[in-house]
Amino acid sequence: MKKLNLVSLTAIVALGCVGAGAAEPTKIIPVGNRPESVTKGFGGRYYVTVMMGQEEGDGVIRVIDGDIAKDFATGMDEPKGIGFTGSHLVTTDVKKVWKVDQGGNKSLLADEGSFPVPVSYLNDVAVAGGGRYVYVSDMGANTKMFGPDGLWPPGSPEAKALPAIGRIFRINMADGEVSVFVNNSVDWPTPNGITVRRDGTVYFVDFFTGNLMEKGRFQPKIIRTGFRGGDGIEFDPKGNLYISSWTRGQVWLIEQNPTGHNPKVVISGLRSAADFYLDAPEKRLVIPDMIAGTIIYLPIEY
Repeated sequence: MKKLNLVSLTAIVALGCVGAGAAEPTKIIPVGNRPESVTKGFGGRYYVTVMMGQEEGDGVIRVIDGDIAKDFATGMDEPKGIGFTGSHLVTTDVKKVWKVDQGGNKSLLADEGSFPVPVSYLNDVAVAGGGRYVYVSDMGANTKMFGPDGLWPPGSPEAKALPAIGRIFRINMADGEVSVFVNNSVDWPTPNGITVRRDGTVYFVDFFTGNLMEKGRFQPKIIRTGFRGGDGIEFDPKGNLYISSWTRGQVWLIEQNPTGHNPKVVISGLRSAADFYLDAPEKRLVIPDMIAGTIIYLPIEY
């Protein structure tokens, strides 16, 4: 198996990956070119999707064994979001979704033709119902979000012209049936990070607008905004909400409830804070920095 050795924490911090007043990471591990998402899976170990160089079939899932990243499942194109159902890892891959067993063997859970409407760029994964369902976001027109200086400014002609084709799907793990859970809207043209609370309420963040949405029994509603570049989103056991921004290289904390206190920045200065995993028993965030090619262990308190 291919192995990647531990990078010195001191050297990384010296490069400015921690912003003023933010918590300092306890460990930084190199995992390869363009890591996107991480989860805890088989054997209580972390599994990270590594998109690699945009060549067909070069994408991998790597497992963190101690301080070393090893190939676990290979032959994907651009694996992004990842979750663990208890029996399988589930990851998106452009226009399809894979499930991966304990031996690293992958099989299609849903291909492009499984979706009831056309898909563009599948992204995050959230597991619900004790592993019976997975929710998958489609970012829609992801290639049209950026100008020469980053995301197009809100209200600009380019922002107004952005097609609102992003959606969230729900997949039944038993039979692979795919249904639309959240349809497209100008309020969330590029949905990205998803999380599901115990009562079944779904929260998701839109990458382009920065809107934070809540979806219960009825239609989604905007409960906050200001999270442009929103990527990962997770609650801790106390109900504190964490949101990462890929474009800003930081993670916010909203204490108590999603509509409560003003957000705090718990880490900043990363090159790109992607789809993190909140490890509640270990009291840490495990954050992929896609551009740096690392994952970061950040202690949290709740």
